[in-house]
Amino acid sequence: MGVHPGEGRLIAQPQAAPLAQSLQQLQQKIGIHFRDPGLLLEAVTHSSFANESPSVSPRDNERLEYLGDAVLQLIAAEYLYKHHPGAAEGELTQTRSAMVNTNTLAQLAEQLGLGAYLYLGKGIAKGGGRNLKSLLANAFEAVLGAVFLDAGYDAAYHYYLDRYRALPSPVRDENFKGRLQQVAQERFGETPVYDSEGARVGNRREYTSVVFAGAEPLGTGHGATKQEAEQDAARAALEALVGSVAELPASKQAKPRTRRTARGSRKPAASALAPEAGPQPAEVVPLHAAPEPAAPQETRSRQFGEPIDS
Repeated sequence: MGVHPGEGRLIAQPQAAPLAQSLQQLQQKIGIHFRDPGLLLEAVTHSSFANESPSVSPRDNERLEYLGDAVLQLIAAEYLYKHHPGAAEGELTQTRSAMVNTNTLAQLAEQLGLGAYLYLGKGIAKGGGRNLKSLLANAFEAVLGAVFLDAGYDAAYHYYLDRYRALPSPVRDENFKGRLQQVAQERFGETPVYDSEGARVGNRREYTSVVFAGAEPLGTGHGATKQEAEQDAARAALEALVGSVAELPASKQAKPRTRRTARGSRKPAASALAPEAGPQPAEVVPLHAAPEPAAPQETRSRQFGEPIDS
């Protein structure tokens, strides 16, 4: 299963090939000395580099990204289940989505300075790939997958949550679309309409969405899914209209639903769909600890022997 019980210290593998100096620095930032350094090299290798320089790093990070995504979903679900005992399934799902979306993961990757360590093909590197949100998010998931395989679940748990809780100025998981609908109807007498387009980046698609009220574009957003891009566009529109989304009262959060097809006759302007210069602030939710039970029992890490909620 890739879990190695009893690993409460840095683990070295003397017979393994030494990492490049840059990756030695990266594993120090992560806080784990990889027993298998090849996992970390694979985690930071984009498919473009693997195709151009197979002698240096023949395997790209897409398989580790797949694994890391699954581990990340479990970590977020376990944490929310323990810390939000009164939350309904729909609320837990929406909160987890905010914890693991592209914006959040890109910001966590920026915390590590992960973009500087990526092995990219020449074209992607020259085109600003080190600052591309989707690429940074994918790499963060790949590193998480590598940590899981090399040091186990608890190491992955702390690798993600310690950084998530250190994000600056966490905010609630907002229903930006619902709040924008209220503002647009009050100001323009119009219901917002979203036009979204997707482009393949690596092994997944990144979507760009433009929100309109009437003929005027109000905001542009990006995300790994159409819904995520639309929420980001609504957030940008609210900031443009009211100056800060914090100035608006929170709207009632709606359950996730299937999005209707956007009007085919409306095409967003090319300039509105231009990618933004860098990652946007992540939508992060505060993780309030649940009230202590009458007879508290300290839950300890299965691996490190430390409290798992610390």
